[in-house]
Amino acid sequence: MCNTWQHPTDPKDEIKPQDLESLPGLAFCNITGGEPFIRDDIADFVRILSLKARRVVISTNGYYTEKILAVARKYPSVGIRVSLEGLRTVNDDLRGMKDCFDRGMRTLTELKGMGIKDIGFGITLSDANISDMMGLYILSKDMGMEFATACVHNSYYFHKFDNTITRIADFDRELMKLMTDQLMNIRVKDWFRAYFNYGLLNYAHGNNRLLPCAAGVDLFFIDPLGEVMACNAFEMSMGNIKKEPFRKIWNGARAEEVRKEAKKCGKNCWMVGSVAPAMKKNILKPIIWVIKNKVRLMLKYDIDWRFK
Repeated sequence: MCNTWQHPTDPKDEIKPQDLESLPGLAFCNITGGEPFIRDDIADFVRILSLKARRVVISTNGYYTEKILAVARKYPSVGIRVSLEGLRTVNDDLRGMKDCFDRGMRTLTELKGMGIKDIGFGITLSDANISDMMGLYILSKDMGMEFATACVHNSYYFHKFDNTITRIADFDRELMKLMTDQLMNIRVKDWFRAYFNYGLLNYAHGNNRLLPCAAGVDLFFIDPLGEVMACNAFEMSMGNIKKEPFRKIWNGARAEEVRKEAKKCGKNCWMVGSVAPAMKKNILKPIIWVIKNKVRLMLKYDIDWRFK
C-alpha cells in the first residue's frame, strides 16, 4: 500500500514536540506515520496537541500495545485507530509482520477494557483486502467500536506511485454492503460515513471528487521533518515549522503560492482529512444523498450509487 517503511527519516532531523508550540487552535489533529509509536516521545506530542486541538486521534498498527496503553492511561480522551488491513492472514501478509493482527486486536481489547471511548478499526482498501472488509466491519460492530475506511493512494509521502484498483466489481459489491448497513444503522454519524464510502467507491472508479478539496485552506499536513504542506499528497512546502512559527508560514507569500497550485491539483484524492471539512462546508449534498438512499432502502430498492 505504501513504501514509507523503506524510507526512514533520520531521528536527528525529525520534528520535536516543542516545534508544535506555535500551532493555533485546531478542530482536529491526526498523528500518523509510518508508525507513530516507534517514537519514544509520542506522549509529549499528545500533551502539546491536546492543548491545541479539540480532538486528537493517533493512527497506529497496534503492535506496540504497552506504549499505546501508557499514552491512553495518561490521556484518556485521545482517540486510537488501529489499522487492521484485513483479517489475520491478509493483515499480517500486507504488514509483513508476524502476529500483527493479534497484537492489534489485543491493543483494541485492552483499550476497551480501560474504558477508552474513542477507539476503533481502520482499513485502507486495495485489491488485496477488499474481500476482508465486511468481516472486519462486523468484528468492529460486535466489539462496539468505530470503523474507518480509506483507499490506496499514490503520493510522494507514501513513496508509492503504482497503486491501482482492478477489482472494481468486488469494490462495488463490498462497499454496497457496507453503505447499506451504515444507512440502516440508527446513528446519524454512520449515515454520513456511508456517504464517505460512496465517495470512496467513486474514487476507486477513477472519477472526479464528489466535493471540492480545500487542502491548504481547511487543513494542512506537517511531515516528519517539519515541512508544512497543504496535504500529504501535494509535494509543495509552505515553510518549515522548526525554523518559523506557524502563523508566519500560514500567512506568508509562499503559502499563498502553494494554495494556488493546490487548487489546480487533479489527483481527486478522497481522504478523510480533506473530505470531512468539505462535507461540513457542502452539507446539503451529503444530506440529500442520505435521505434519498434511506428512502430507497425502506422501499426495498438498492442504493443509487450512480456518481454525480
